[in-house]
Amino acid sequence: MNDRDTRHHQAMQKLKAHVDGKVAAATEQRGLLLVFTGNGKGKTTAAWGTVTRALGYGYRVGVVQFIKGMWECGERERLAEDPNLEVAIMATGFTWDTQNREADTAACRKVWVEAERMLADPGVYLVVLDELTYMLKFGYLDIETVKRAIENRPPEQTVIITGRNAHRELTAMADTVTEMQEVRHAFNAGIQARRGIDY
Repeated sequence: MNDRDTRHHQAMQKLKAHVDGKVAAATEQRGLLLVFTGNGKGKTTAAWGTVTRALGYGYRVGVVQFIKGMWECGERERLAEDPNLEVAIMATGFTWDTQNREADTAACRKVWVEAERMLADPGVYLVVLDELTYMLKFGYLDIETVKRAIENRPPEQTVIITGRNAHRELTAMADTVTEMQEVRHAFNAGIQARRGIDY
């Protein structure tokens, strides 16, 4: 083994020991709060990937779509027949299309009732609050209402919140925060969103 191979082997052994140590130290079992935020693409896609994972193990999952519900969604179409999946949709679609704050607020609060029900149900293993961050930013929901529902959820339940500009109080209470960073986006070059790839 030459010097380069030896250094590589030592680095890999050190990394393995570090990871093994972290695995051994992780002894707590409970549901998590994950926040997928940032300006980059992939927040909702990551959430649906986790939905698929949970359904694959036979867990019950609830998804509340606050903005993209009126759009086509390949993941939702594919998984819709799974009896363990429940999806609630804010029927107004993108809020900036309606220009009707009163109607948007009412639609948001109506679907939030479904979210609260899911968040209180110990039989629901995973709840996704897709694009919830916009509801807080636009003032359709207040942060204390959202925090209370999340803090009082069953201990085994995991929650994923997606959307840009996540409220600082949500990121502060989250177990995992992932910020998607946009390096380049095809849309900015005039390329349309592609069915089966972007939605």
